Amino acid sequence: MFSVSALVRLYRYPIIGHLAQRMVLRRGADIPRSVKIGHRVSFPHNALGTVLHPDTTLEDYVKVYQNVTIGRGNIWLDYHAESRLRFTVKMGAILCAGCKIICSEDELVVGKNTVIAANAVLTRSTGDNEIWAGIPARKIRDLGVGSEQTTIINSPSGKTFEID
Repeated sequence: MFSVSALVRLYRYPIIGHLAQRMVLRRGADIPRSVKIGHRVSFPHNALGTVLHPDTTLEDYVKVYQNVTIGRGNIWLDYHAESRLRFTVKMGAILCAGCKIICSEDELVVGKNTVIAANAVLTRSTGDNEIWAGIPARKIRDLGVGSEQTTIINSPSGKTFEID
């Protein structure tokens, strides 16, 4: 059977994409076809319970674990399709199990190689190479190798490599 990661890659095809979305829903994940998904985005544990806002962008090498929610914080207001509400998860970010990314206006950006800890509730944008945890989430520390900040990408195969 296909993994959620494989099914989401089929979203770009008209008829097959619709069927793939239905299969993802049956597996317990709500990932709309309007979500922009980059190269080698992975959904370990088949994204069970994951819900993504329709205006979400997941850049390359992002990992989204189970029960992650990306959505609006002002659900009592009517939603307008022309809303400026956007979510961007930059390259190499890791969204750990159960984390919530909630925004009420404009754009929320999760920085490059940033880790959002398990069950954290993120309500504001982050910088690059950081770890955020807690309710509400706050920056715990910077990720860095040696004295300089380095871009580290965790590939789905488990290998770690540096990108200039």
